[in-house]
Amino acid sequence: MALDSKVPQGPIKDKWTDYKNHIDLVNPANKRNIDIIVVGTGLAGGSACATLAELGYNVKAFAYQDSPRRAHSIAAQGGINAAKNYQGDGDSTYRLFYDTVKGGDYRSREANVYRLAEVSANIIDQCVAQGVPFARDYGGLLDNRSFGGVLVSRTFYAKGQTGQQLLLGAYSAMNRQIARGKIEMFNRHEMLDVVVVDGKARGIIARNLITGEIERHSAHAVVIASGGYGNVFFLSTNAMGSNVSAGWKIHKKGAFFSNPCYTQIHPTCIPRSGDYQSKLTLMSESLRNDGRIWVPKNMEDVLAIREGKKKPIDLSEDERDYYLERRYPAFGNLVPRDVASRAAKERCDAGYGVNATGEAVYLDFASAIDRYGKEQAKIHNITNPSKEKIYELGQAIVEAKYGNLFQMYEKIVDQNPYETPMMIYPAVHYTMGGVWVDYNLMTTIPGCYCIGEANFSDHGANRLGASALMQGLADGYFVLPYTIGDYLSDDIRTGKISTETPEFEAAEKEVTERINFFVNNKGTKSVDYFHKRLGKVMWDKVGMSRNAKGLEEAMAEIKAIREEFWKEVSVPGTANEMNPELEKAGRVADFLELGELFAKDALMRSESCGGHFREESAELDGPQKGEAKRNDEDFAFVAAWEYKGEPADAVLHKEELEFKDIELKQRSYK
Repeated sequence: MALDSKVPQGPIKDKWTDYKNHIDLVNPANKRNIDIIVVGTGLAGGSACATLAELGYNVKAFAYQDSPRRAHSIAAQGGINAAKNYQGDGDSTYRLFYDTVKGGDYRSREANVYRLAEVSANIIDQCVAQGVPFARDYGGLLDNRSFGGVLVSRTFYAKGQTGQQLLLGAYSAMNRQIARGKIEMFNRHEMLDVVVVDGKARGIIARNLITGEIERHSAHAVVIASGGYGNVFFLSTNAMGSNVSAGWKIHKKGAFFSNPCYTQIHPTCIPRSGDYQSKLTLMSESLRNDGRIWVPKNMEDVLAIREGKKKPIDLSEDERDYYLERRYPAFGNLVPRDVASRAAKERCDAGYGVNATGEAVYLDFASAIDRYGKEQAKIHNITNPSKEKIYELGQAIVEAKYGNLFQMYEKIVDQNPYETPMMIYPAVHYTMGGVWVDYNLMTTIPGCYCIGEANFSDHGANRLGASALMQGLADGYFVLPYTIGDYLSDDIRTGKISTETPEFEAAEKEVTERINFFVNNKGTKSVDYFHKRLGKVMWDKVGMSRNAKGLEEAMAEIKAIREEFWKEVSVPGTANEMNPELEKAGRVADFLELGELFAKDALMRSESCGGHFREESAELDGPQKGEAKRNDEDFAFVAAWEYKGEPADAVLHKEELEFKDIELKQRSYK
């Protein structure tokens, strides 16, 4: 099948405007006769539901949580990017586009990214109008802070609760449409299959997670907004319920998957403390604005700290290695996430990790507290302030900016991060790959769309911090409502889609048989037993550091785990009740299939990019022939591209190659 990205012709800065000027539209009277299913009600799905319903479409929204407010989008802490240049520090649409493409190791689709940068400013206006309480400066203007991989301040934030506040804005917009009857909300429902009729997505099969009832739902189009699949690693910063199932079901019905092996490794996660853990906790990247990352210079100090004979505050500045500031002086502690993660792993692999497992580095706020304290003393005309007073004043500023994050850290680790440096370590976070979509956000199944983290298009091999919320809301509020109308303009005379068809019957039968297998199988091992085994293989052999031998071993091991899973998995309870173990069984079954594809994709790429380092180099065939080189001095990665014939999309586009060669020749953070 030949992939067609449907990227409009012309200069990249004019593509979106020209596209909107020439697409087909559905008039308001006809929108009332068209149904759209949206699976997932996080920022991407919630904003899409609200906007599509506001336009007049009939929307059916599905969430496996008890409320859209529980979507994992609430976990986003640090902020949302937008090219408004409020700081007057040189930001622009082009610079946001450039930083995003560069930070993604040039693996993203440039036309989508430029559109994302264009609409980013509109997102902030939309959210302010909804009452989102963004932080403001003393003059009342919206405040900004900086994130990794950029040289400007473009991140809007609401303390460390930005995702939650943005989701409440989208949820309030949804509630308005629910009250008007334009959104039919299905809480505690999980999509278990997509139904394709005459080659078009026409509905889904869903399970009521409270009663166990299997339901058929039809629509003229289906939108997947189900988030990422980081839990394929078992331990990740994702919520326990986050899964790949919706995206995987449409993949098995014909939707292509793209770049599954690109996973973002977040550098500021609370380190693992034992084998009993079921998830990891993220500390916002915004902390790197004021926190300095270091490890001891001397191995004897490392060992003394691990044994409890020394505290980190006992080490002088000369005894500390601020390795990011040393290696990347221009960006310092604000290098992109992949660079920071690789550097932390390198230091820990070299033996300088500071906790009992040897998997932690310090994130230290002492300098920031001192700096802010002295500044506040000046502002308040305090002459010759004591160290205690400087500390008190400085801590108040840090607490105002990051207080809830510090509180969360102290509750988990039982250490006061104002008094002793935080410990952090890289962890699986956001997924770069996902369902392949064209410029319209449509998958290779006509009528089936995929938005937000669930698709592959905007972030390449690595996502800049604060860009996840930007993509989710851009797709939902400002992109999909245009692009889906162009497709639905052909459906204004179709009428209601019947669920009494052979396609719906076959899909429901397949779903029911799978559920019955799980509850009737007489296995001896729990779902988590298999999930943990999969996660260990994924992290050890398909994670940050990979090689051909390990990837081949991983594929064989995952296959063996999957075969054992179908023989030995045990699911207590029945199908006709609320049964969390049954839900997990279906999701882990999908993870086991994805895991093998994930490893296969990684094996076929002899490149180091994003958060992944390929330990040996080999040539690739086809349009993505890459030679990855490692600079041992600074761990920057450079990819050399060669264009051969027509691209297989999702990789390179003809008109964009010139741009790459001219503007983005090399990535460097020196």
